Amino acid sequence: MSTQTPILEMSLTELVDGIHQGNLQADVVSQTYIDQALAAKENNSFLCYSDTADLAKASLEHKEKPLAGLPIAHKDLFCTQALPTTCGSKMLAGFMSPFDADIVESTADAGAVLLGKTNMDEFAMGSASENPHFGPVLNPWNHGYVAGGSSGGSAAAVAARMTPLATASDTGGSIRQPAAFCGVTGFKPTYGSISRWGMVAYASSFDQAGPIAKTALDCSYYFDIVNRPDEKDTTCYSAARKATYPALQAISENADNALKFDQLTIGYLPTWLAHEGLDAGVRESFEKTKAEFEAKGAKFVALELPSLHYALAAYYILAPAEASSNLSRFDGVRFGHQCENPQSLEDLYKRSRQEGFGFEVKRRILTGTFVLSEGFFDAYYKQAQKIRRLIKNDFDKAFKQVDLILTPTTPTTAFPLGSAQRDPVEIYLQDVFTIPANLAGLPAISFPSAPAKGMPVGMQFMGQCFDDEKVLAATHLYQTITDWHKASPLAQTSEA
Repeated sequence: MSTQTPILEMSLTELVDGIHQGNLQADVVSQTYIDQALAAKENNSFLCYSDTADLAKASLEHKEKPLAGLPIAHKDLFCTQALPTTCGSKMLAGFMSPFDADIVESTADAGAVLLGKTNMDEFAMGSASENPHFGPVLNPWNHGYVAGGSSGGSAAAVAARMTPLATASDTGGSIRQPAAFCGVTGFKPTYGSISRWGMVAYASSFDQAGPIAKTALDCSYYFDIVNRPDEKDTTCYSAARKATYPALQAISENADNALKFDQLTIGYLPTWLAHEGLDAGVRESFEKTKAEFEAKGAKFVALELPSLHYALAAYYILAPAEASSNLSRFDGVRFGHQCENPQSLEDLYKRSRQEGFGFEVKRRILTGTFVLSEGFFDAYYKQAQKIRRLIKNDFDKAFKQVDLILTPTTPTTAFPLGSAQRDPVEIYLQDVFTIPANLAGLPAISFPSAPAKGMPVGMQFMGQCFDDEKVLAATHLYQTITDWHKASPLAQTSEA
């Protein structure tokens, strides 16, 4: 690790090593990120900040811990006692949680200081982070484009070097899609690994917390800290965890037992590469990435997973159905927005929800309520659940032939601001490559590849359930031979 690299361009693991070895001062590192976070406010990545006056000093108190006092940001659907938790919605504006989410607690226990809460699509419903109440997140590479969603604030904050790592959540691609749009690395672990306790639910059988950072090595290091059993979350598996970071360290050290390129058999999906919505530049970036793996000895196998054709439709039945149930608790009575001078209990419910929720949230609640209603449950919801099972079966068969599946993360690069309002169906299609991993509960990661038309492009690895280590390790292998993950919008700005 070279101390000649500017602090803001160091990875999380480089910063931790530098602080632990005494080459970097925890308070200096923290203050550097605080200054950048405040200087880049125009991105609208953050909804609120901690009291920055004491953060650098607090970093010194935690410098010996695993996260070494680094300033970390949390997506604003993870409950925090110290800062409001709004889910990017007027419905929860100013809400203060009486407890911390498990991921917030484990991050603090490891020695991170809370920098702030990041902007997001309202209640995690969207692919653009064009927040209707708090304003859109701007892509650090071009402020005329979206940062992706729903974790756009977290991805933009990491890309703009406002924090070395931010937490995020992924229901249908909400970690990976904004990571691809912003040129950073976003990891969605196997469903049930990181606890969902204290994460405000969108669709409970899909939602999964995970990190966005500069590198797969950073994601692995952080994942091992927060990947722990939690009896408070019945969907969090209780088995002992295997650390992933040693396998990536072995690659960095070129150890004999390290994963090698020629040990990988990687699947790809020709039908996805022929997808009519796939941008030519993204397809070209995929071919370059595939060629880079092949040049190092990796083998590729063409796969056919016919059920994936129905994944998008199944998701947009099942996820809204779960959302309609989860969001029924926001009724203007117990917490959240309450309308003024309600004339009756029914009026209280109707006007509080009408005023508190944005249009996209209302659309998905109505869709979910419809598919769960009598007469439509069997025709829609039940059929979608059957498709979900078929998708899992197809993946299980595929992973008998290959170790991983490589795909583009998104069909296009980041799109212009305002596109979501013009054609919502087109925006839903942005999740076509990411949704299958959520339907099957698979680990998946987006990592930067060759850009297209001056904007970042992301590639995606999907792996078998609980094979998070291989997903992370293969990505780390790629990042040892390429520099796409080192590209910085700050360098672009300084050159301009």
